[in-house]
Amino acid sequence: MTLSDRAEILSEIIDLADLAGAEIMKIYRGDMQIRQKADESPVTAADEAAEKIILSGLRKLTPNIPVVAEEEAAAGKIVDVGSKPFWLVDPLDGTKEFIAHRDEFTVNIALIENSCPTMGVLLAPAQGVSYAADGPGTAKKRIGDNAPQSITVRPIPTTGVIATASRSHGDKTQMQKLLTDYDIADVVVSGSSIKFCIVACGEADIYPRYGPTSEWDIAAGHAILTAAGGSVCTLDGSEMQYGKPRFRNSEFIAYGGRGE
Repeated sequence: MTLSDRAEILSEIIDLADLAGAEIMKIYRGDMQIRQKADESPVTAADEAAEKIILSGLRKLTPNIPVVAEEEAAAGKIVDVGSKPFWLVDPLDGTKEFIAHRDEFTVNIALIENSCPTMGVLLAPAQGVSYAADGPGTAKKRIGDNAPQSITVRPIPTTGVIATASRSHGDKTQMQKLLTDYDIADVVVSGSSIKFCIVACGEADIYPRYGPTSEWDIAAGHAILTAAGGSVCTLDGSEMQYGKPRFRNSEFIAYGGRGE
């Protein structure tokens, strides 16, 4: 299948995420088999099983498009993507949430074209919620088996700005240091990449991130947020780019509607 069949590819990616999510939930209710990776971050049987499902599906669906996946990268398999399109996969973002039996962990699949995430699928299997997008104005949220509904950011207000942040990077003072034009009135705490979707749905206005991340952590959420009318920028105001050395991100701010 080629990238000209975008609607069919997106449908297949949604199905892949659902399959991976179902496998994750089996392990969530059973033996997680937790161990430590070389960087001392946790990995479980669910991370590995979900990645296996997604990688197999992507390589059958688009065999000529390389895939960069978190667990393969952690094992030392680094793909040279060059300037061509490539997939970014985080099979289970929020492993700490998964281990703690908090329902905020996600499955993330994104297509990168011209250094930008264009197509993205993000599933929160324990919540029964998924998000998908392929370009401006296409962002949708699906709850359970209901029909997907379009989502959009809200204009960032002049007062009463709501931020979203993780438990480990949710210090209001630290976040405010990244923001020169907005005063944070409230913080919505959530794990994993679902924070991008909280902004994309208009439930928060901004997501400032002052800790390190990898590209696979944020690509799917970035694609969905952009499609919903938002943006993800580095601290100098540039749009976040992908395919960087070691696929590592600098600090960034994800915005809802800035009226630009």
